[in-house]
Amino acid sequence: MRRIALVTLVVDDYDEAIRHYTEALGFRLVEDTPRPDGSRWVVVQPGDEGTGLLLARAKGEQQRARVGDQTGGRVGYFLYTDDFARDHARMLAAGVTFLEEPRHEPYGSVAVFQDLYGNRWDLLQPAG
Repeated sequence: MRRIALVTLVVDDYDEAIRHYTEALGFRLVEDTPRPDGSRWVVVQPGDEGTGLLLARAKGEQQRARVGDQTGGRVGYFLYTDDFARDHARMLAAGVTFLEEPRHEPYGSVAVFQDLYGNRWDLLQPAG
């Protein structure tokens, strides 16, 4: 079987990113392992299986310039849910910034939000 296991997300700080993804977005911390070069291997995941995020601290000016704008302002990440209203309310209560009111489209219920750094995400409950 082939699958995408991880997607790298460049962040400013490991600990603030872990707090945001686990507390505000409800992800679970899968791994936080120190590496010999002083970096850390930090993986968070929204559920028990599926693709995880490798939170990678930016190194150098080129990477620091990408923090929060890794997809050029487009929605780059899609967080699927089986209960849009529950997760939307929980995320709002945790201080997550939504950039629009929830919409009900033929493909499902959706609202764009931004993470700690400004990356755009869809919270999406697929129709059907």
